[in-house]
Amino acid sequence: MPTFPFSVSDPIRHHGPLPKTSDVVIIGGGVIGVTTALFLAKRRISVTLIEKGRIAAEQSSRNWGWIRKQGRDGDELPIVIEACRLWKELAQECGEDIGLTETGVTYLANSDKQMAGFETFMKLASAYDLDTRLLDGGQTAALFEGMSRKFTGAMTTPSDMRAEPWLAVPALARLAARLGVTIVENCAARTLDISAGKVSGVRTEAGRIETSTVLVAGGAWSSLFLKRHGISIPQLAVRATVAATEPMAEIHAGAAAGAEVAFRRRQDGGYTLAPGGHLLHLGPDVFRHATKYLPALMAHPFGTHYSPAAPEGYPDSWSTPRNWTADAESPFERMRVLNPAPEQSSLDAISRNFQRLFPQFETVRLKTTWAGMIDAMPDIVPIVDRVETIPGLFVATGMSGHGFGIGPGIGRVVSDLIQANATGHNLNRFRLSRFTDGSCMRPGPAI
Repeated sequence: MPTFPFSVSDPIRHHGPLPKTSDVVIIGGGVIGVTTALFLAKRRISVTLIEKGRIAAEQSSRNWGWIRKQGRDGDELPIVIEACRLWKELAQECGEDIGLTETGVTYLANSDKQMAGFETFMKLASAYDLDTRLLDGGQTAALFEGMSRKFTGAMTTPSDMRAEPWLAVPALARLAARLGVTIVENCAARTLDISAGKVSGVRTEAGRIETSTVLVAGGAWSSLFLKRHGISIPQLAVRATVAATEPMAEIHAGAAAGAEVAFRRRQDGGYTLAPGGHLLHLGPDVFRHATKYLPALMAHPFGTHYSPAAPEGYPDSWSTPRNWTADAESPFERMRVLNPAPEQSSLDAISRNFQRLFPQFETVRLKTTWAGMIDAMPDIVPIVDRVETIPGLFVATGMSGHGFGIGPGIGRVVSDLIQANATGHNLNRFRLSRFTDGSCMRPGPAI
């Protein structure tokens, strides 16, 4: 069993070898890359997935483990609904216990203003026939055993689910491998090969793969890789601190979020806890793309606090190279796994706030703590598109903290996009050109 959080010290489980040719090469072994590979393999398309570190070692294993329809952006919601169905199917297909459980998601409201905001989503919920409902203060209190404070109300969706990310994505990768996907860990993609203006291959640290189709699904690293090829996307990454408690008495079987703390029941009997805010490291890309983020900053602050510089080796560090050659070590090899340290102040706050909310717990003992880098876009919805200027290149990135839950839906959509099939969803909101065609940024929900 791998350690958690994953690290470069974990044994390589997918050795390859690197093939000479592949119909499709996917760069990035997170939930988007893995599920796209899986759905392509089901169509008997040869796929090679290359990961610089370990499968799901970054944000795909470090997230909260929520699989929710509630609170989603209206353009994402149809894909999330599909994703929820696919999660159930894939959990059966992989034949492993990934902790997938239908226990609901609840948002807690401190004010009538927040409740009014929930009313906005209720219109979407009604249109898609979701089981989402609003609760008053008394109903909210009855939902959580021993809660110390009274909330104005809540919004809850009982059919929303939870799973253990660090179990789920590796299990899906093993399923993909059984279906014929070649997965190569500890193998960084350095550059694309471009011939006559089109993709003709990928140069990796282990050699070249000939291919006409490449998907970049590198999470927080996508912008850095694409920039090397003249493609600029306004992607930033925020650091989120998370903790897991020791086993505790159950006060709620599902997931919930308030202004000060978010929590969900874990398969091991503890709770995953997270604070309400994030840390944004200031780097070159922050200043380069600042104007595009102004609408999101005004609608809901992007991060509660800021750091003057990202640590050395991070994608937007001041010292990270923006250009390199295919025959030299790249930034992706220098940092196999992006493993940020959790913020002690955030850990103290979430333990304190959770204990105050549920005073029946005299102490909240943390079993493990970690942090992850959430790749985000200015409008808090992803890029899912082909790159018109380089035929054969596709991008699926900037999931903005929604990637785990929506992952199988995006994977299925991208697999059909690559095959030039109908995707079944309107992807206009997720087009790459929205950042250059004069479109106004329309921020989606922050949570």
